[in-house]
Amino acid sequence: MKVCSSLADLGHNVRLWTLGSDPGMEWDVIAKHYGVGKQFTMKWIADLPWPRGWWYSLRAVRAARRWRADLYYVWPYQAAALASRMGLPTLLELHDRPQGRMGPILFRRFLLGGGARRVVITTEALLDWVREFYDGLLDPPSTIVAPNGVDLERYRNLPDPEQARQLLDLPDQLTAGYTGHLYRGRGLDLMLELASSYPEVNFLWVGGEQEAVDRWRARIEELGLENVQLLGFLPNEELPMVQASCDVLLMPYEQQIQVSSGGDTAAYASPMKVFEYLAAGRAIIASDLPVIREILNDSNSMLLPPDDAAAWIGALRT
Repeated sequence: MKVCSSLADLGHNVRLWTLGSDPGMEWDVIAKHYGVGKQFTMKWIADLPWPRGWWYSLRAVRAARRWRADLYYVWPYQAAALASRMGLPTLLELHDRPQGRMGPILFRRFLLGGGARRVVITTEALLDWVREFYDGLLDPPSTIVAPNGVDLERYRNLPDPEQARQLLDLPDQLTAGYTGHLYRGRGLDLMLELASSYPEVNFLWVGGEQEAVDRWRARIEELGLENVQLLGFLPNEELPMVQASCDVLLMPYEQQIQVSSGGDTAAYASPMKVFEYLAAGRAIIASDLPVIREILNDSNSMLLPPDDAAAWIGALRT
């Protein structure tokens, strides 16, 4: 959504073909939900139980070709392989290694296809992996590393933490925050350990699907922790102010980071919260992982071993 909005903001005529049925929402509702500005056209493709990825990709690529698109900006490997096979100018954005049985095959077909091809990769670590396993197929001038980012305008003129907490009606006390999904590998158990060690600090968790929020809320109640506040999912538009309400922002990724697909992206991910935290201008304590060090360093954050709880407890004390 943000890529499409940013491209539209640059003056391009953008259409997004997405899977599902039109929810009938006004643009201002969509913009608030995703935290985007410039409007673009959205087209919906009805879902089928199987083969979902192929059906969606085929319909989307054909629709874009009928529209006479000049560039096909895609994420699904099926869409990349199909567009490349049709000789269409295609840009594939790569966030992780090709997964499963078909992922590597489709990626190779994309690289060997016709038409102009570009690959945008979000981390140097992922580029190194792709070069190792697809040596000779990548055209270096056509492959770039472009990390994730944020719209800095949304983070301008934020209030200080005390003022932000007052505006959001949050407890007026030192606040450590985490924003993001509640998947395994996000260091949530470590944050509970921190909360137990610092009852005077309010730990603010923002994000997660309702089932996960309910599960962690029950866990927190079992532990008797009264200083962990779960806000659940919030529209993306509200994140800058919530992050501004924190004195310190936490990113305790573990050695394995689960994403929505269930895969592990610890070695290759470009977490959006890295850039959001930096834009918020608050102190950052993060796990010391090689891919995180592509952006964070000892001058803009405190980097700690993800499995050393004592180090995290000591860092928060400082």
